[in-house]
Amino acid sequence: MSFFNKFFSKEKKEDLDKGLEKTKESFFGKLTKAVAGKTTVDDEVLDELENILITSDVGLDTTVKIIERIEGRVARDKYLGTAELNEILRDEIVQLLAENNTADIEDFVLPSPQKPSIILVVGVNGVGKTTTIGKLAYQYKQRGQKVVLGAADTFRAAAVDQLKIWSERVGCDFYSKGMNTDPAAVAYETVQHAIDNNCDVAIIDTAGRLHTKINLMKELGKIKRSVAKSLDGAPHEVLLVLDATTGQNAFEQARHFTDATEVSALALTKLDGTAKGGVAIGISDQFKVPIKYIGVGEAIDKLQVFNKRAFVDSLFEQ
Repeated sequence: MSFFNKFFSKEKKEDLDKGLEKTKESFFGKLTKAVAGKTTVDDEVLDELENILITSDVGLDTTVKIIERIEGRVARDKYLGTAELNEILRDEIVQLLAENNTADIEDFVLPSPQKPSIILVVGVNGVGKTTTIGKLAYQYKQRGQKVVLGAADTFRAAAVDQLKIWSERVGCDFYSKGMNTDPAAVAYETVQHAIDNNCDVAIIDTAGRLHTKINLMKELGKIKRSVAKSLDGAPHEVLLVLDATTGQNAFEQARHFTDATEVSALALTKLDGTAKGGVAIGISDQFKVPIKYIGVGEAIDKLQVFNKRAFVDSLFEQ
């Protein structure tokens, strides 16, 4: 039985393949040129591969790590043909993702057995944060979970309204105190709503427009403390949403937020709109935070759990 038959429906595989299509075309187009006329993996091929990985937004540090591993395999095997290069790259990338605690998960599961599970969602404005919250709520709702969305992004115009529209679209609970209110108070009361109304999960939107690192740290810290006061052990997950189309800027955002708070999982959006899918590999490696979700389309059901083997298999599938 193939991997995809075991874990993925045909529709999910097609969505993933389509989502990675631009990245695959760019990457393999360059790789094919790099090995044209070559039979062995020599220094010239490795130099070309290094350039390809960097321009695919894998990132310099992760690229160097991959190249060094391939160099080690070339030294061990003595003769390594370019025909094997794809398979070696696939193996090394899967291994990198495994080292970063990116697990092969099959379905949308709550982050904690404790009820309700509390998820804080962080990220800058424009990355698809609110959309990801709505899509995640939809997936939980489809699996019979009772969901409440908390509108703690109280400073951005229309943020509360956008989240409310998503709650209505999904058919889940919604909690808000309106615009220009204390985000920490909204978070606290959202958790209380989840407890009082027997919700399985509360997904709390947080402000994505805090201009300095100090303010970001203060606000996120305050929200986390408020949630913890409302429910012991909460939050159970801090999900950072990043836009794959921004490439290296996504690295900067990840650095900013991982410095500011204890990010426990990543969601990478808009993979279908970019040739920079390599950013998934680099960010997971550099920040040692597992990728949990990927966005592979605009429709409400086009959020997938990230599976490293499925991702890499799709990326390297000819």
